[in-house]
Amino acid sequence: MNAAPDFSSAKRIAHEDALTSSLSEQTDALGPLRVMHVLDRLDVGGTEKTVIKLIRSLDPGLFEHYICTLRGTAQTARQWAPNVKLLNGGREGAAFQFNVPRLVRIMRAIRPAIVHSRNWGGIEAIVAARLAGVPVALHSEHGYELDMRLGLPLHRRVLRHLVYRMGDAVATVTRELRDYHSAQAWWKQNCIRVLYNGVDAREFRPQPQVREAVRRQLSLPADALVLGSVGRMVPLKDFLTLLKAARNLAPEVSNLHVVLVGSGPELDTLRNYVADCQELSRRVLFAGTLDYVADVLNAMDIFVLPTLIEGMSNTLLEAMAVGLPVVATRVGGNPEVVSEGACGYLFTPQDVSGLTCLLRTLLRDEHLRREFGSAARQRALQEFSLEAMVGRYSNLYLDLASRRSAFCASRSYVRN
Repeated sequence: MNAAPDFSSAKRIAHEDALTSSLSEQTDALGPLRVMHVLDRLDVGGTEKTVIKLIRSLDPGLFEHYICTLRGTAQTARQWAPNVKLLNGGREGAAFQFNVPRLVRIMRAIRPAIVHSRNWGGIEAIVAARLAGVPVALHSEHGYELDMRLGLPLHRRVLRHLVYRMGDAVATVTRELRDYHSAQAWWKQNCIRVLYNGVDAREFRPQPQVREAVRRQLSLPADALVLGSVGRMVPLKDFLTLLKAARNLAPEVSNLHVVLVGSGPELDTLRNYVADCQELSRRVLFAGTLDYVADVLNAMDIFVLPTLIEGMSNTLLEAMAVGLPVVATRVGGNPEVVSEGACGYLFTPQDVSGLTCLLRTLLRDEHLRREFGSAARQRALQEFSLEAMVGRYSNLYLDLASRRSAFCASRSYVRN
């Protein structure tokens, strides 16, 4: 596979405009490009939300979408993806699956122009796409599992290498992930594209009136200084480090409160820690899974991401877009998102003392919080907008389709 052409900015924009115009004319005649997104499971995680945002935002005149899951769809996910065409390409709950034959049958029935698989859980879709004769096969890596910190097992490295060779393109959501998978799969860095996630800055924006209303709804004092975070309650997210830092700060900050949004298997452990900690009594709110995350972010003063490992955090982008100063671990894509010392701070994972010191600095200085928060929103708008993300994916899909003649190979690839 060859690296993407290296155009100057002006030439690249002209190239993309011409390509979009040309392919738009072809879709008028043949119908939109049919894209089949393959995921391990459709849940409420960052990868899945990115896929839904992308589907909702891409030009429906250019693209038609299907989501194929290999291990099922969470009921909660159906609520925020009601109009997406869902396919079942595997068996829900099965520990071991070989889904290639089933995927081949589905692809031959659906006839997509593009198959886009994501992460290890969907990687076999590239093999199926090649067997089914799909014109374009694309694989992307979006994040980490906890056991990936020490490197991938040999069989995963070998299979990734083979799949990367079979695909038309490979992408990651951060440069750090690109470097990781390049090394693990013995693949050239310049043959892996970086497609940053994006945040909808219209949904996630500062709203002072909402801040007051949500604080009343959550029974937070009007003068509370609120540390907050959003995410699945799993060991990888390490919310315990945040609670330990809050425990250290509680004697110094009488109006300190913590709000944690999300649910998961670690929730009881975290609740028990708070129950056994006198310093945190009546200071910690476990809000559960909420639909109005943007509103709750507006009720916070500082956003903390204590995760042990990270791809590219959507919640970090959302907090920045709301205008919150952020404190995140120096892992994964976090250093690419957070401009340290300008819109937030970074710290070493599980360093309770280091996190305590950084939070103390921000809690004591309202002017610094506002300065960091303003810079955080500007960075989210300029570098990580939803429009920029959608543009990158649209250009990639159209470019690959053009190279592989997905429009012209057969009209049946874009409509039955």
